Amino acid sequence: MYTPEIAPLADSLLWSSLAALLPLLTIFVTLGFLKWRAHWAGLAAVIVALIVAIFVYGMPVGLAGLSASQGFAFGLFPIMWIVITAIWLYELTVKSGHFEDLRLVINVISDDPRVQAILVAFCFGGLLEALAGFGAPVAITGVMLIAVGFTAMRAAVVVLVANTAPVAFGAIAIPIITAGNLTGIDYREIGAMVGHQTPLLAAVVPLFLIFLVDGKRGLRQLWPLALVVGVVFGAAQFVSANYLSVEMTDIIASLLGLAAAVIMLQFWKPVGGQDALDKMADERSREKASAPDAGGAASAVATSLDTKAAPLTGQRVFMALFPYLTVIAIFSGAKLIPVIDKWLAATDVKIPWPGLDGNIMTAAGELSTSTVYNFQWLSSPGTMLLVSGMIVAIVYKMTVKDAFQVFVDNVVKMRFSILTVGLVLALAYVMNLSGQTITIGTWIAGAGALFAFLSPILGWLGTAVTGSDTSANALFATLQQTAATKAGIDPVLLVAANSSGGVVGKMISPQNLTIAATAVGLLGQEASIFRRVIWWSLGMLVVMCLLVGLQSTVLSWMVPGGA
Repeated sequence: MYTPEIAPLADSLLWSSLAALLPLLTIFVTLGFLKWRAHWAGLAAVIVALIVAIFVYGMPVGLAGLSASQGFAFGLFPIMWIVITAIWLYELTVKSGHFEDLRLVINVISDDPRVQAILVAFCFGGLLEALAGFGAPVAITGVMLIAVGFTAMRAAVVVLVANTAPVAFGAIAIPIITAGNLTGIDYREIGAMVGHQTPLLAAVVPLFLIFLVDGKRGLRQLWPLALVVGVVFGAAQFVSANYLSVEMTDIIASLLGLAAAVIMLQFWKPVGGQDALDKMADERSREKASAPDAGGAASAVATSLDTKAAPLTGQRVFMALFPYLTVIAIFSGAKLIPVIDKWLAATDVKIPWPGLDGNIMTAAGELSTSTVYNFQWLSSPGTMLLVSGMIVAIVYKMTVKDAFQVFVDNVVKMRFSILTVGLVLALAYVMNLSGQTITIGTWIAGAGALFAFLSPILGWLGTAVTGSDTSANALFATLQQTAATKAGIDPVLLVAANSSGGVVGKMISPQNLTIAATAVGLLGQEASIFRRVIWWSLGMLVVMCLLVGLQSTVLSWMVPGGA
């Protein structure tokens, strides 16, 4: 039986925290500075985490290894299962030839790539986050942006930055519901508080996307549209989280944001669209010259579409949108119809991890429940995407052999991505079960009243390590609650801050970086993507820290029920 110590190194929380941070520093340094490939960076971080767990925390070698094995399994299923099936769905559309029409369909609304970034990455990505989460929005919207002419790198960065504000309410508000279950606080109270935080991010994220696509010129020319969409999305998040439904928040916000964009474009036409298109074409040419295979099949499709002028028919429009309409229909039915949702959840198989379950205690002295592996063979979003792909293959009149071959080719192509995500989750499990993560959290929580300003960092850190806001809440929600009580701060505020801080950490998670790189055809270039998004992540984290800190003091009127 292993019980982690919070301060195992010389009984010092500071020194113990510095030791616990070594695995995270390893992965950030190897990715961001040494420019290692993601799977080597992940392997190095796992080795460091095992060394710290065994020699600093005194975790038995066998338990440390089993912790890594469970994390690796979780990385394969359900995480990479979701990504594999999402990319397979896209590859089916390419193989069938219908993917070529997608750009033309999006161009009906607007052929301006800056507008398309908002519509696809922010609005549609938010809807996918609401229904699926767990990397599916990044994978699907990444290839959609490639289809409309984005370079692989720009598409990856745009979708990662866009996948922020919706994350806290993602997958039908699972992160918030998880925090409520763990703390005993009504999840609707937590959701209402998050609804006083993330809408401020949502209001400005479309502006960031415009800047990423076309710099200062884009901001000057499109700020009215970006601001309208962002404000409508944020306002809808606020109203839904506080007065309608926490679970439906992102669905309502995404649809209203999309509607606001479409309506505004009927009365207001942005200028500079052709200049942005020319800039994008030049970038594609340079990207193709420097790396002919960058962007994969989607890039080749996007290039060929420049000369495609066949008129769109109603049938072609429907067939181009059919895969995404199918995904929305299946996920909506699975998540929003209680009978189906409960039936799917009942099919989950709980597997006590052999040799690990029953032998790990939490730092609080309770038997850890994290050692039970949940095999979601039917309820996983990946399985729902598999079903969606099967339906698409049938409607597109593809043979079983062709569809299966596309799947196999997809898995082979993604082998290093699969390895990377497995290693990242192995790292997360070793750090969590050995006590390294809780040591870092307890150290930060020791700041007293100042902790309100620092509390989003825990959510950011948890999501950066695990790739999941839900996992970040599972790690730190109760710690936030305890720290808030000791410091005389409303626990609802800090538990919500954990989830809100996590949304800006997702873009730098090695798991999500790998998903984005895989989707757009930049395997092995996760380090380059990381260097482009880290400053956006840190900048938004600072803003969130200031907001939460002020909400604990002079802006306490923003806390539901606060003075």
